[in-house]
Amino acid sequence: MDLLDPTAVISRMFSAGKYGEMVEYCESLLAKIPNDMVALQNIALALNHLGRFSEAAKYCDAVLGISRGDVYALKNKAYALEGLGDHEGVVKLCEELLGSDPGDAWVLDTMGIALNSLDLHEQALGAYTRAITANPKDATALINAAISLTHLGRLEEAIKFYDRTQEADPSIKEAPLARSRLYAKLGREDEAFLAAQGVPDSEMARIKNDAAQNKCTVFHQYCDDEYARQKAR
Repeated sequence: MDLLDPTAVISRMFSAGKYGEMVEYCESLLAKIPNDMVALQNIALALNHLGRFSEAAKYCDAVLGISRGDVYALKNKAYALEGLGDHEGVVKLCEELLGSDPGDAWVLDTMGIALNSLDLHEQALGAYTRAITANPKDATALINAAISLTHLGRLEEAIKFYDRTQEADPSIKEAPLARSRLYAKLGREDEAFLAAQGVPDSEMARIKNDAAQNKCTVFHQYCDDEYARQKAR
C-alpha cells in the first residue's frame, strides 16, 4: 500500500481521531481538484465528527451534485441533518436511501429516530420493525421499538422489546431499568424488582414459583439464588 496515497493518509487520520487534520488535508486536495470525490466525502465525514453539521451538509451536496444517488453522501447528509435537528429532512433522505436498499438497518434506525423526534411513534415503530426483521439482534432497533411502544401506551409489548434488547446487548443498562419502571407502572412489583436486577422475563416465572414453594418473598428467593450462585463459584 502506498502510504502517501490520499485514501491511506485519510484512513490513518480517521483511525487516530484527527478530524481537524482530516479537514485541512481534504481542503488541500480540493484546492488542487475541486471535485475530488475522496476529499469531498471525507471532509464531510470529518466535519460531522467535529459537530460542524452545516458545513458537512454542504460538502455532501457537492458530492450529490456530481453523483445524485451516492449512498455514502446521502448517509453523511442524514447524519448532518440529524445534528441540525432537521428531522423531516432526515426522513426524506432515508426514504430515498431505502428505495435502493429497503433492508438497510442503519437507515431504518435513523429514520425511526427522526420519526420519534417528530412524535410519529407509530411510523417509527414500523421502521424499527423492518430493521428487526432484517436483523433480529439489532439492539438499536429493539430499544427504540420499546420506546415507541411506551409512547403509544403499549406497555406489555414494550417490556418484551426491552427484554429482547437486554438479550441482544447486555451492555445496554437502560433496558433492565426501563423494564422495571414499566412493570412498576403496571403494578407488578415482583417483576419490577427482578427486572431491575437484570433478570430476563424467561427466568421470572421460575423464581416466583420457587418463592411460592419456599413460602418466602420473591426478594428473598432472588437473594438465596444469588447466594447459591456465588457459593458455587
